[in-house]
Amino acid sequence: MTAEEAVARLDSGMTIGIGGWGSRRKPMALVRALLRSPVTDLTVVAYGGPDVGLLAAAGKIRRLVAAFVTLDSIPLEPHFRAARERGAFELTEIDEAMFMWGLHAAANRLPFLPVRAGLGSDVMRVNPGLRTVTSPYEDGEELVAVPALRLDAALVHVNRADRLGNGQYLGPDPYFDDLFCEAADTAYLSCERLVETAELTRDAAPQTLLVKRHTVTGVIETPNGAHFTSCVPDHARDEPFQKAYASAAADPAAWAAFEERFLPPHGSEKGYQSAVQAWHEEQR
Repeated sequence: MTAEEAVARLDSGMTIGIGGWGSRRKPMALVRALLRSPVTDLTVVAYGGPDVGLLAAAGKIRRLVAAFVTLDSIPLEPHFRAARERGAFELTEIDEAMFMWGLHAAANRLPFLPVRAGLGSDVMRVNPGLRTVTSPYEDGEELVAVPALRLDAALVHVNRADRLGNGQYLGPDPYFDDLFCEAADTAYLSCERLVETAELTRDAAPQTLLVKRHTVTGVIETPNGAHFTSCVPDHARDEPFQKAYASAAADPAAWAAFEERFLPPHGSEKGYQSAVQAWHEEQR
């Protein structure tokens, strides 16, 4: 599929899970296609980074479920900060482990899973809807009942994939992308490079086959599609461009110019990549 074909299957009001972690291996080409679409009123579930920031800046988020929203080397995503300060959407903020077990519950089609994470913290105070359960065994331990993070659709990005939907990560961390796909009714897998199935394990261990084809609805080949986030070993995070993004986000006029150049409403991924390349040439 193309990124546009994948996004055309999404509807306003959906719950969308976005893989990756902070500013690492985010499916940014799919996010940019989503920005160009009319889809809005979304519940976004993510270990947030610029994916959340861009969707927040575009006013497409109704509710966010996240453990954090960061650019890693820049601690707080600037568009997220601004959106929260003006109360632009509802936020469900939970512990990182609670988030992971919420995905596990959804992947296993369970209504919730019991965890210790969150007990004794303000997570329970800021999320009064959370409930606890008591172990039915002799220990009688009280645990947090983390609700399933069920998704209408998941968007994830990996290093390699085949046409069947098998997805491979070659970097240091899976970032739970497999759980996002398993927790969703549909999943769209973008990749740096599309290869034949046999090539996936020619120079890499079978354990790198993170995403299984039965969980994937469509595959999108989009080189540099995680930009400006990292997709190691294919490319590192584009730190100069990320700094320019964060700087522009702090000023409405600067952000309008940034959008016009890199994210015009009738643009394309090819146009974005060309604009970024031209920007880097200007910085030399």
